[in-house]
Order: sequence, then structure tokens, then C-alpha cells
Amino acid sequence: MREFLLVFTVAAASTYLLTVIARDIAIRTGAVAQVRDRDVHAEPIPYLGGLAMLGGLWAAWFVARELPFLSGSDPFVFRDAAAVLIAGSLICAVGVLDDVFDIDALTKFGGQVLAAGLLVAFGVKFYFFPNGQGEQFALSSSEGALLTVLLVVSTVNAVNMVDGLDGLASGVVGIGAAACFLFCYQLSDINGVTLATTGALLSAALAGACAGFLPHNFHPARLFMGDSGSMLIGLVLSASALTLTGQFDGSEIAFGREGANPGWAVLLPLLLPVSLLVVPMADMVLAVVRRTRQGRSPFAPDKEHLHHRLLEIGHSQRRAVFIMWLWAALISFGAVLISLYSGPALTWALLAAGVAVITLTFLLPRMPTPQLKPAEHSVHE
Repeated sequence: MREFLLVFTVAAASTYLLTVIARDIAIRTGAVAQVRDRDVHAEPIPYLGGLAMLGGLWAAWFVARELPFLSGSDPFVFRDAAAVLIAGSLICAVGVLDDVFDIDALTKFGGQVLAAGLLVAFGVKFYFFPNGQGEQFALSSSEGALLTVLLVVSTVNAVNMVDGLDGLASGVVGIGAAACFLFCYQLSDINGVTLATTGALLSAALAGACAGFLPHNFHPARLFMGDSGSMLIGLVLSASALTLTGQFDGSEIAFGREGANPGWAVLLPLLLPVSLLVVPMADMVLAVVRRTRQGRSPFAPDKEHLHHRLLEIGHSQRRAVFIMWLWAALISFGAVLISLYSGPALTWALLAAGVAVITLTFLLPRMPTPQLKPAEHSVHE
């Protein structure tokens, strides 16, 4: 655990420091977010925060290779992690081109598919669907490739669409990465196998990169991650989860802790990216349906996302972001905990957390703001 904490810290510190360089590059190249009707920021903000996050991820990878425990892991751990970061570098480059030159949606989509295809070429893909009886449904090469590309591209676009408020995407993905790390670490511990897995390494580094970027991106933001960042962290998050299907198989997964739920856990490598990003995924689906019904392109931007609705019902920017973080934490950590444990205490805890988040979402904006009474003058004056 200490080495994973160090990986997190290195990614966070590197990203935090590299944002200064990324901001300077953005200003010099004109990669600046101008104020548009659908935006909520009131002044131009530089893009290219994704470059700093990419640098933080690579720094964490290089440091991890020198650590005593992680450096002794199976060779495929760092090989697969490097494959994910190479694909991430490609999709980050596509995002940089979009941030600087504003490329069309079809070209950007092609870059996303190419990056996902690169993952498949390196062997980072779905190999099977496990069930709860220690068996597995093997996927053909084409089926695994198609499912991988579909999952990665969907996650990339979900994160891209949710990146509409200061700190929203980095916080949601950081929470998702932390939940992914918990699942990878606990699954390895429960099965008595090595704790050094690609999923744990990547998710620890990704959580650190998001944490390091957040101080520069929280409202009022001094730097946006842009498409270079949103597409990068979407790809790394989905790839972190799907690496599990190449490192665990259905016949190896055994559950030694009382209360474990094998039916959930063996399926979570497939469901994890979806559960981690239910909020942005739901936002993406609603956006596609809404725009299609209006006769517009599914990629046409608007100002009707979930975070815009929270602003409309009375939340401030910071409170809207915080509430969406809570929803992301409830769903992602809830899915992970249910997959690994069971029991009435867990059920009641998740129900209580759900009620609290719903209350904060819908009742808090309607609570009257206390009015300060004017100070009364003393009779002794």
C-alpha cells in the first residue's frame, strides 16, 4: 500500500507542477477557452491541462518501476500500463489539436477509435465474461476488440461531456479511479495473489493526476484540462478496469472473506467503468436523445447537461460540483463494496448515504437563506 501511495503522490505532485508549463504553452499557442453562450465561465481560460496530467501519469510510471515491491511484479504489469499510457498519449495529442485548432467532431472521433484500437493491438482488451460458478465465456478476438473499443470510446465521450464546470470532470474521474483502486487491491488481497496489478497501478496514478490538477481547476479555475485531458483520463480509467480481464480469469477468482458476493465481483471488470461513470454516462445518453429528438447532431453542444440543471434549481457552481462528486462516490464506491461484501450493515449504510445525497440535491436549494438583521444600537451610545 505504501508504494501505491507514493505512486499517487508522485502523480499528484508532478501534475501540480507541470500545470504551470501547460498553461504557458496554452497561452503561447492560443489554446484558450473563449466565453460562449453555453459556458459558465466569465473570462477566457487557457486549455491544455491534459498535458500536465499526462506528464504526471508518466512520472508515476517511471518512479513505480524503481520501487522495491512494484519493480518485482510480473513483466506484463508495466508492459500493459505502458500500453495504456502510449494510447493515452495518442488521444491526448488529438485533444491538443482540438484545443488549439478546434478540429471537427468526426476527426476527433476517429482519433478516439484509433487510440482504443491501439489498446487492442497491445493486448489490453476484454478476453472473457466470467460467471459466478468459476467458469468463463471466452470472447473471440473480434468480439473482444469491438467491446473494448465501444467501452473506451463511450467512457472517453462521457467524461468529455461532463467536463462543463470547474473541477467537475477531474473530481468525478478521481473518485472513480480511487474506487477502481480499492476494487483491484481488495480483489487481489481476497484471492491471495500479488497486489501489484496493472489496474491498481494505473488507478492510483490516475487518482493522483486528478488530485494534482484539481487545485488549478477548482472554481474559479485558472486552467482547463480541455479535450486533451478529458479524453486522456476517460481512456485511462476505462483501461484500468478492463486490464483485470487479462490478469484474472473466472476459474482463478475465489472468495475467502465472509460476506463476499462472487456474482457481482466476477462481473465487475465489465461493469466497473460503467458504474464509476454512471453520472456522466447518463448525462451523455440524455444529451444524445435530447439532441436527436430536436433534429440536431448528437455532438452539437448545448446548455442542458445535468450540471446546468443543478445551477438552474439554485445551486452555486461549487455546490453543484460537490453534489455531482457525491453522486459519483455513492455509485462507484457502492458498486465496489457490494461486489466484495454483503450484509445488512452495508445495505443500511448505502441507503442512508443515498437519502443524504438526494436530500442535498433537491432540498438544499429550496432552504431559505437566513437574513442578517441590522445591528441594533445600544441604549448606552
